[in-house]
Amino acid sequence: MTPLILGLAGPAVTEEERAFFRDVDPAGFILFRRNVVDRAQMRALTDDLRAISGREDVPILIDQEGGRVARMQPPEWPPFPPGAAFDRLYDISPMSAIEAMRANAQALALMLREVGVNVDCLPLLDVRQPGAHDIIGDRALGSEPLRVAALGRATLEGLKAGGTIGVVKHMPGHGRAMADSHVELPVVDAPAEALETDLKPFMALNGAPMAMTAHVIYTAWDGDRCASLSAKVIGEIVRGRIGFDGLLMSDDLGMHALKGSFTERAAGVIAAGCDIALHCSGDMAEMCACADGVGEISTRGRERLDAAMATISGAVPAASFEESIANRDALLALTA
Repeated sequence: MTPLILGLAGPAVTEEERAFFRDVDPAGFILFRRNVVDRAQMRALTDDLRAISGREDVPILIDQEGGRVARMQPPEWPPFPPGAAFDRLYDISPMSAIEAMRANAQALALMLREVGVNVDCLPLLDVRQPGAHDIIGDRALGSEPLRVAALGRATLEGLKAGGTIGVVKHMPGHGRAMADSHVELPVVDAPAEALETDLKPFMALNGAPMAMTAHVIYTAWDGDRCASLSAKVIGEIVRGRIGFDGLLMSDDLGMHALKGSFTERAAGVIAAGCDIALHCSGDMAEMCACADGVGEISTRGRERLDAAMATISGAVPAASFEESIANRDALLALTA
């Protein structure tokens, strides 16, 4: 198995992709809007990916946050609110916000599991900062670390209850970046003392099964390399200060925050301490280059992957999709 999570080009696996995936044996897959048509198509696609991998529990990821980040969209699937909706409810009733978030996440999980997706790249634990770039914006769960942690925990619990694994992101925090890492490399010059605010939600949820790094430079820790490529940030901050020991994946290698060949990018994040390199575009030449940059997944990485997938084994939802949506909406109505 290679330490890669890979995308694919369209709504079905091509023969070229099939041969490549069988040869490379990626740790998992990730789906985007281009891969999504309807329920029957998605179920066929995810079943095919499981058959190719030979693993019933192969991670199949999606970014289904709600709000402006949603790969599965109406009219086939209902819209979900962004994180800011639960932040607003928290101002009125913290416990209601936590329960609404838990119900929302369970509904998301049930929707994903119906089509064979078992990992959602959620929750964001980025603490929103005034004046920062809006790439996080209303996706954030708030600007106060304890609130972000409480809502993030409810998200992980709801996802797990619905049989889906959550991925905390973007470690160690994207909330104060002044640029969009999809477009350019953000540089955060805040002192280490100020960055403690960013770390708190991740520290509170350091037992999460999976996490994703940020393509952001934090000059207080490493002025030369972004977190995804920094052995110092991953070793001293992510694994050390935060205390995270779950499966750590990079953010997408195709983002313009990173430079160099895809072979260099994939090799770089693995060398820095990520267990998995994430590549999303489905571009075959880029995926081949990524595969050239990595060897076999490390023993510890495979153990973390297996442990993460085991967290949803035998999950039995406490409520149906419809009940979860109704519970969430009744609580969110308090903000009307």
